[in-house]
Amino acid sequence: MQKQISTCALSLAISCGLAFAGRAAPMAIPHGQPDATLATAGTYTLDPNHVAVIARVSHLGFSISVFRFGKAAATLQWNPAAIAESKLSATVETNSIETNVPGFAEELQGDGYLKAVKYPQATFVSTAFRQTDAQHGKVDGQFTLMGKTVSVTFDVTLVGAGPGFAGGPVMGRVIGIHAETAIDPQAFGMSPFFTTPIQLVIDTEFDNAGK
Repeated sequence: MQKQISTCALSLAISCGLAFAGRAAPMAIPHGQPDATLATAGTYTLDPNHVAVIARVSHLGFSISVFRFGKAAATLQWNPAAIAESKLSATVETNSIETNVPGFAEELQGDGYLKAVKYPQATFVSTAFRQTDAQHGKVDGQFTLMGKTVSVTFDVTLVGAGPGFAGGPVMGRVIGIHAETAIDPQAFGMSPFFTTPIQLVIDTEFDNAGK
């Protein structure tokens, strides 16, 4: 009896082993690492599925109102061996602003605020990349909103870099960042309602679909 049980157990183990042997190994999920050099040199594009462009505006000194822009695009010419030589250009569709207040987004798009019909895009073009440590740096550039251009500096934090699913199931390279700056609304001729600096916060990934 014992011999029969042992024989059955051995047969079951062999059958299970053969079944598992025929299966593909579980897919390894790539994770970003705090190392900018893992994002190899090349042209990266902003991932529309992993981007948030946020404007944080004082609400009459009582609180901070948060507005999100739903449409953005950007190209990053990345050189980890010489970060100062990297370049960035980005656009945000001003009519893509979103807010919790019903009907207020449409008002913000209008002539009293963003004038989105006349000025459909806000743009940023870098003039300098300045690395400060392994995970932080500053990106200087020209920011244009409602036809007016001013110099701004983004404080940038590397969140993660390395191999990833760039643009879908194809393995590529990814660099993910968090960036912040502040603008003077009056420098762009905004409504006198806006008297204090507006903070711009960006969280996004840039993808390069190459191997």
